[in-house]
Amino acid sequence: MGGFRELPREVKILTAVAFTVAVGFGIQSPAIPVFAGEFGVGSAAVGAVVSAFAFMRLATGLPGGRLVNRFGERAVLTTGMALLAVTSILAGLSWNYPQLLIFRGACGVGSALYTVSAMNMLLRVTPASHRGRATGYFQGGYYLGTVTGPALGGGLLGVSPRLPFFVYGVAVAIAGAIATVALSKAVPITDAVARTGTAAKTGMGSGAGAGDGRPGITLGRALRHRSYLAALTTNFGLGWAVFGVRVSVLPLYLLVVIKADAAWIGTGLAVGAILQAVTLPVAGRVADQWGRRPSLLLGQGLILGSLVMVITWQTLVAYLAAFALMGLGTAFCTTGGAATVGDVTRGRGGTVVAGYQMTADLGMTVGPLVAGQLAASYSYEVAFLATGAVVLIGWIMALVMPSRPT
Repeated sequence: MGGFRELPREVKILTAVAFTVAVGFGIQSPAIPVFAGEFGVGSAAVGAVVSAFAFMRLATGLPGGRLVNRFGERAVLTTGMALLAVTSILAGLSWNYPQLLIFRGACGVGSALYTVSAMNMLLRVTPASHRGRATGYFQGGYYLGTVTGPALGGGLLGVSPRLPFFVYGVAVAIAGAIATVALSKAVPITDAVARTGTAAKTGMGSGAGAGDGRPGITLGRALRHRSYLAALTTNFGLGWAVFGVRVSVLPLYLLVVIKADAAWIGTGLAVGAILQAVTLPVAGRVADQWGRRPSLLLGQGLILGSLVMVITWQTLVAYLAAFALMGLGTAFCTTGGAATVGDVTRGRGGTVVAGYQMTADLGMTVGPLVAGQLAASYSYEVAFLATGAVVLIGWIMALVMPSRPT
């Protein structure tokens, strides 16, 4: 079966770093609207502070992937975390709204560099037989941090709305320094290792990704792989349905159609997040032992089932059950999708990993806008049907993908 102990040491380090970054992000979350509001701006301007982070993360994903290809994962990861730390502290020191907006956008750039390099390294140092599990633990650390962070942030916010930014910056700086040293001897897995599971010790050196002697796959070549296309469409559907509609349109549906108390919004989100975090290691094992395609089909099937449940039974129980199914489905989709990308790259593939991660950001940006407009113009049922159609496209792509990368 295998567990966390069987994974490369780099996976354990990256998981700990992911937890630290996610805790810090969660600590900042409740402080952002309060701190921005102190500058006397309206709700639209407060929302722009949140959007600036997401927009810059999306805009710099592919450039970050190119930097990974050029300089290696460790150098880009260190740069990204340093940028996160510095800009977070500067955001806390902002004395007007434009400065806060600029520094939050710069945080998005740091986040893009960090996430692309960390995922690329994770996939490179882990043999194919364990990529699903490595991804599961890595993402599990992140989601555990997102659950823990807001609770800590609420306490710090009571002291000062600037304090969460400082705490995040210092925590990321320390984690980045430790990761830089600990990952200095990260070992890539060659194609032979990925197939046989044997351990070949080929040091990366200071570039952490610049010295395995094999050409990396380009984004253009990756787009010719049906497996990669399936991973992209799946991730786009996740961004649209789970990271977008689940936190925007579904809560409104609860209030307007089901007419339940607003307190249930947080309950539903918590149910989904907890189940997702708990299921990720299991989902990773499923992706390794059953294959990537069954994992993607199962995950998207669960998400489709959650949407059908919401449309069919307009009750609070169905609403909470839908969040549970979404959490379970997301665990299987994210591990199966990331492992698929790792199988396709088989070497340095910074832009390929970046492209995969950007599809979720794009779906998260577009999904709430389209679904929200459909709900306003027609009905919530139409909005959820459109969301289901997007997820179904990913399910079909996974159905026709090869069982092994070609």
